[in-house]
Amino acid sequence: MCRGAQSRCNRHEVATRSTRGLTPLISAGSPFFNFQWDILLLESTFMAIFMAPRQWLPRRPGARPALPGGIWLTRCLLFKLMFLSGIVKLLSGDATWFELTALDFHYETQPLPTWTAWYAHHLPAWFQKLSVALMFVIELVLPFLIFAPRRLRHLAAAGLVLLQVLIAATGNYNFFNLLTMALCLPLLDDRLLERAIPRKWRERAVMKSGGSPSRIARAVGVSVLVVVLFISALTFAREMERSRHPQRITGAPAAMLDFLDSALLSWGDPYLLRFVGPLRTINGYGLFRVMTTKRPEIVIEASLDGETWQPYEFRWKPGDVERRPRFVAPHQPRLDWQMWFAALDIRRAGWIEGLLARRFEGSEPVLALFDRVPFEGRRPTYLRLVMYEYHFTTPEQRSASGAWWRRTRMRATGVIRAPAPGRGN
Repeated sequence: MCRGAQSRCNRHEVATRSTRGLTPLISAGSPFFNFQWDILLLESTFMAIFMAPRQWLPRRPGARPALPGGIWLTRCLLFKLMFLSGIVKLLSGDATWFELTALDFHYETQPLPTWTAWYAHHLPAWFQKLSVALMFVIELVLPFLIFAPRRLRHLAAAGLVLLQVLIAATGNYNFFNLLTMALCLPLLDDRLLERAIPRKWRERAVMKSGGSPSRIARAVGVSVLVVVLFISALTFAREMERSRHPQRITGAPAAMLDFLDSALLSWGDPYLLRFVGPLRTINGYGLFRVMTTKRPEIVIEASLDGETWQPYEFRWKPGDVERRPRFVAPHQPRLDWQMWFAALDIRRAGWIEGLLARRFEGSEPVLALFDRVPFEGRRPTYLRLVMYEYHFTTPEQRSASGAWWRRTRMRATGVIRAPAPGRGN
């Protein structure tokens, strides 16, 4: 979306033409490997290279890190991840964040809810608003303590880890929460970590100083730090610019974003970020910038005669209203996740055609993705997609029926018939 700014449209076209054909190997599974935690894992691994000791095997506890000051790259990555997660929610202009009502919807509309989310959804409204306010404090204030003295850094680490624990306790976000907590480790120090390590292991576990780096190492380290941090700053500015609502974000915030756009992004976006973008090693982030307030769900149904229809039950996403939502993290069932996105905009889910075609073929790997299949796994003659709107049941409804969900049928797509034998799909 260009928001009416011709210069931004031109930059986007230049970047698109320049990166066409440069898709890295990690993109081969797109859109199934196009989640923010996938690129966060790549960037975290890239930053960890500069923290690793300069040795092939970890036998010398006094070995120096590969890059002097490399720990600051990881701290800056954590700052970028957390602060952007908070600021893009405000820049998007989404009313649910400004009114502190986002959690009224989040627990039941998140991609793969857990059974604990049902209980969290029914907490009092004042508690939900307080939780959103505390989340903003953690995401917008605590990140600045990442660069503070040690005790304040420890406070930031505790707050950021607490947020991840609470998110993991009410939702399935795969390895994202564990990875974010791992990024908090560089905020701690040996004095604190020694208390958690048995004495007999301390000498081997705690890395000792390996002496001062050489002049060349310092010069190379500073150069790499400057380049990586500058590119990271460009991705930071680009994410904020992409997130801002053109009508609701005005005044000083809009002026600041316009300055960043003209001073940095006007040349840094099409002529620098286009080279590093395909590598996915330095990225921008923006989690839940706009809250989903409804939960459409796609149910795949099969029939042998065009009259009797039975559903395919996925292992993790909502389907049977009486099945209790389950925990699956840190594993990510990527098909279940993509079905959530497909329900929001099925026009962008072209991969569904391939899924249905493989079902007509009786593909065993595809059948293994489902929890239950109709007609004892026989190949169907007809398939269709039925759209429902799901909501958590109320405590009274669940007490009476035992159901975790209630749903309303919205519409169904046209019936798809299996291709005739000997003909292509």
